[in-house]
Amino acid sequence: MEEFFENELSKKFEEMIENNDNFYFDSEEIEELVIFYLEMGDVHFAEMAINYGLKLHPNSIELKVKQLEVLLDLERYVQARQLIDELEPSCSESTDYLVCCAKYFSNNGNPRKSIDYCLKALELEEEENFLHNFIADEYHNLDDPFNALKHYKLALTFDPQDDYSLECAMMCYQQLNRFEEAEEFAQNYINQFPFSETAWFEMGQFYFNRKNYEKAILSFDYLLAINSESTGVYANKAACYEALEQWQKAIEVYEEQLELEYTKAFTFYKIGLCYKADKKNLEALRAFQKSLKEDPQFYLAMMEQSDIYLELGSTKEALHFAKEAVALNENNLDFQKKLAFLYIDSGKFEESLTCLKKLVEAEPKRFYNWYAYTEVLMLIGEFEDAINVLEKAVKFHKRAELYYQLSNSFLNVGEEEHGQNALKMALELDSSLSDDMQQKYPYIKDQVKKVKSKKK
Repeated sequence: MEEFFENELSKKFEEMIENNDNFYFDSEEIEELVIFYLEMGDVHFAEMAINYGLKLHPNSIELKVKQLEVLLDLERYVQARQLIDELEPSCSESTDYLVCCAKYFSNNGNPRKSIDYCLKALELEEEENFLHNFIADEYHNLDDPFNALKHYKLALTFDPQDDYSLECAMMCYQQLNRFEEAEEFAQNYINQFPFSETAWFEMGQFYFNRKNYEKAILSFDYLLAINSESTGVYANKAACYEALEQWQKAIEVYEEQLELEYTKAFTFYKIGLCYKADKKNLEALRAFQKSLKEDPQFYLAMMEQSDIYLELGSTKEALHFAKEAVALNENNLDFQKKLAFLYIDSGKFEESLTCLKKLVEAEPKRFYNWYAYTEVLMLIGEFEDAINVLEKAVKFHKRAELYYQLSNSFLNVGEEEHGQNALKMALELDSSLSDDMQQKYPYIKDQVKKVKSKKK
């Protein structure tokens, strides 16, 4: 029957639709079709199947419950509520109906009502594992990890090898800060199911989060002994060695991971980071180059190459890779800052302005973004632009440094009165900066004396 359901029944229905025919399906076949399409995520065909089925069997309560499932998947809650009310007198002992009611209230932000329906469904002694997980999820939505944990553990009693219940139970223990109980729970589970990959992974993650890296490594080793092709686990094990600053061991684990991977760019990148942390810049550079060979548009490896070249004194290469990285990820503000610095360091002040402008637009509350931007504008003699930018900047930051800059900019364009007013504000905010600012901006030297004499 399963083979027929997965192949012939859906094929027959879809051919009927395509050819505009009318075939007979009994109500059980329609139910199976709806279940199949919902599991496949094809709500459109599920709706077509249920509508067709109700034309053939308009009084079928079972099909109306399936219709309710489809309406909930389609998020047609007004129609769903009407159908809930219609079916209530005849479906009070239908698990499927009660689950639909629970889903309806869950989706409409009423988790407590949803839990009530699940509890009613549990009285029918069907689908207990599913229902306890459902209740636990609702308690999780209510930020009640205590009751969530209780039901995840109950779900495990009905299906001891339910990975979802196990993972969520461990999550609840950690939310409740019941770490000793979590460890005992995981260990008892492993004693019962020693070949459970999920249990060993959860144990490893538990120890990692508790910064007990040696025990985490041991847990991941057990998992890899069970399944040496669990590619992602190598990364978790390597992360433990990184946390212990045992860089060479981390690299060795990543190299084991490389042998199993089809796409290797990120793992080469992680190897490069380990070499970089271990102060082995040339090895790091080679790893980042391998990463880019695997994925020529991997901007993280590009920016790391830029950093390495800068440390090696190769500013030209550093600037090249930083530009490439920013071109691929313009919204990364850390990248924009690095590129702006490299432009400035290379004396390419005008090129840095694009980066600096993006920074003040994205992070207007960061003072140094404005300060750097206007400093560069003044360096290249764009004092009018500097004034415009500074007038915006002082709305966010009433800082003396900005008013000294504003005074200098006004004085450079011949607006002495505005320059004196800005300087007066700067001195009121922080006069201790005056000597440094006079050396930095010679135009304000004479004006400082004038402003101070006016005060007297």
